[in-house]
Amino acid sequence: MNKGLLRQAPRLLDRILIGGLLLLVLLLLGLQVARAGEIIPSIGITRPTDSPGSDAKISGGVAFRGSIAPMLKSEIGVSYRSQELNGGDLKVHMWPVTTSLWVTPIPTVYAGGGVGWYHTTLEYSPALAFTESTSQEFGVHLGAGFTVPLAPMAAIDVNGRYIFMKDQASQLPPNSFDPDFWTTTVGLAFRF
Repeated sequence: MNKGLLRQAPRLLDRILIGGLLLLVLLLLGLQVARAGEIIPSIGITRPTDSPGSDAKISGGVAFRGSIAPMLKSEIGVSYRSQELNGGDLKVHMWPVTTSLWVTPIPTVYAGGGVGWYHTTLEYSPALAFTESTSQEFGVHLGAGFTVPLAPMAAIDVNGRYIFMKDQASQLPPNSFDPDFWTTTVGLAFRF
């Protein structure tokens, strides 16, 4: 047998053992970090703030929330909402992509806010002969919510937010509208 190979065998076994232990530690840390995350599909109700007579509309979305410190969570979400203005002559379709920071003084209660990118399409009635337009706007939101644990890996999540945006241009009089809105959602948080 080769003497060089016999001399290297203890070092090779040490490296394999150290590599295996390092892999085990990384896997355990990865599991711990992964347990801090939640995927939250939700359904909600939105209502514009400048149209008191308008009906509330159903919205839907999904978010990923994770712990970044003992009493602080971050969230990234995407959703869809729509509303009608000017007696149905204008339909607003909005796809918000938001990021939020939530303070959690109690593990089941949170409050905070964030920013969002709001991809907005204005669809006019065909009788008006205006062309559809799409814009991207930024907005901010403030909100709060709570979770109700159902099982170790699932909880009901209830969230309310007020979204602030600058006025958006429209081809219909008065040639602008206030896109601010309220939203309330109920979701099922899956922890992993």
